[in-house]
Amino acid sequence: MIIKQLSVFLEDRSGRLTDLTQILAEHEINITALSLAETADYGIVRMVVGKPGCAEEFLREAGFSVRLTDVVCVNMPDRPGALHEVLKILADNNINVDYMYAFSNKDVALGVIRAADIDQVIEVLQKNEMQLLRQSDIYQL
Repeated sequence: MIIKQLSVFLEDRSGRLTDLTQILAEHEINITALSLAETADYGIVRMVVGKPGCAEEFLREAGFSVRLTDVVCVNMPDRPGALHEVLKILADNNINVDYMYAFSNKDVALGVIRAADIDQVIEVLQKNEMQLLRQSDIYQL
């Protein structure tokens, strides 16, 4: 149930995100989810991709600062209150969410969650019958 997320440090320079996506495109690596947080001087791209190990290698070779992080991806119905239900379960079990990003499309919503103890997140969500994506649901063969 653990999904590998790429965290990539980007200088605040025009075209740097385009460079990153070009490398992934050239190596036919699919981006499943992406979040970009920025400050005045730099940005951090967090991505779930189809081939995280390969993406890490290719991006490092191109001079990017990259880190792999364990996250969980929860599948929720696309309806009001669904995200609240997931977060309430985590809060009720004293799990602090470090960060998350989510999106919805055609009756399905997906949330990528990072917390200090990812195994506890998995255990608690499964115990509460939340559907978690597996690597095989995301990764490319």
